[in-house]
Amino acid sequence: MSLATLASAAVLFASSFRLAGAVAAQTFEPPSKGPLVQTANYTSFSNNTLHTKNVVKGKVFNRIIQVWLENTDFETAASTPIFESLASQGLLFTNYHSVTHPSEPNYVAALGGDFFGMHDDNMYHIPSNISTIVDLLEDKKISWATYQENMPEDGYYGFTYTATNYGNSSAAPYTYYVRKHNPSIVYDSISQDADRVKNIRTFNDFANDVVNGTLPQWIFVTPNMVNDAHDTTIDFAASFLEYWFLPLLTDPRVNDEDTLILLTFDENETDTIQNTIWSLALGGALPLNLRGTTDDALYTHFSSLSTVQANWGLGSLGRQDTNATVSNVFSFVAEKTGYQNVKVPANEVPLFNLTNVVPGALTSNAFIPFAAPNLKAKGAGHGPVFLRSGLDKKLTVESLPPPVNKTALNSTTPWQMSPTTTSGEHLIPCAGAACP
Repeated sequence: MSLATLASAAVLFASSFRLAGAVAAQTFEPPSKGPLVQTANYTSFSNNTLHTKNVVKGKVFNRIIQVWLENTDFETAASTPIFESLASQGLLFTNYHSVTHPSEPNYVAALGGDFFGMHDDNMYHIPSNISTIVDLLEDKKISWATYQENMPEDGYYGFTYTATNYGNSSAAPYTYYVRKHNPSIVYDSISQDADRVKNIRTFNDFANDVVNGTLPQWIFVTPNMVNDAHDTTIDFAASFLEYWFLPLLTDPRVNDEDTLILLTFDENETDTIQNTIWSLALGGALPLNLRGTTDDALYTHFSSLSTVQANWGLGSLGRQDTNATVSNVFSFVAEKTGYQNVKVPANEVPLFNLTNVVPGALTSNAFIPFAAPNLKAKGAGHGPVFLRSGLDKKLTVESLPPPVNKTALNSTTPWQMSPTTTSGEHLIPCAGAACP
């Protein structure tokens, strides 16, 4: 047997051993009798409901629900039966990318249009003068909330939360909730605002809001650490989807004719390959002729921002959400809103599998201050760039000092600033016509 064959066999054995260990350690148990039945397994019961009866009409959808899973290669998800079945009901994005590794910077980027140099899962807080999608939504009076499974109470600020192991009562308590998967708590403009923090809600709250007919229009959902496949396997996550997700697809209180659902992963598992993730658009708002089809346009987590902006005619954040190369609007939304996507040839797709440190305000290895967004940037919603109070708009990317400790940077990585990139702490390559 050749050395290459032996090496391949070793990798396969190691992978199989890891998966087998995960399956042996965890067997899926539903935390409740159903997704809309509150449970003590989530620590606290809901003590309130939202009051979001007003609906702001969008051009393509009136509600968007994002459900994020964890750390899975595209091919792994695509070959799992429940994901194959869901793909037959939706539009599968075959060229959708996470923006970096590990988890936390991806979640942060999906709300703020950048990860600000973050390259780990530590406990961060982003100052209150940094804008997010919440600012853009509230500017148009669009309701929003995030729902975190096993978060012990609304607006919980802790790093983790360990609770009774509801899947195995004889086992030790389990850390089901982690802050790194809850991007809204990381931004002080949300978590330190007395009104906004109430919208960082639990799964019991989700059940309560559905039953009371008060689900908001923009929703971000994070399952717990076993149900999202982080600590388990794709098959375990599939069982969770069968329990929680599938019943909601047929419930008109959640998924009506004006609802768009994005089921996606935060990042892939194998960090030596392109960071392509399995992402699917489905729901009542998805045109019938697109169900069971694929879309090979280049999308990233920034596309969820630009798609929302285009749908409701919002302003922008002036960060990567306005970098045309990496923020294409979902094609069926782009067509109806008149947005022109950028076609990026396959050989020019940026390498999103970042493992080196890039400059930013959230890294000591290559620190530069937070910069003001580019107030001249053009976003998909055609509205103005949102600037929160307290941020010096004169502190532009061009005026920033060079990164501290430049030697920490990987100088061989061919990054260049796109002309629409405005947060110098996050270097995203441009491609094709978008290059200077």
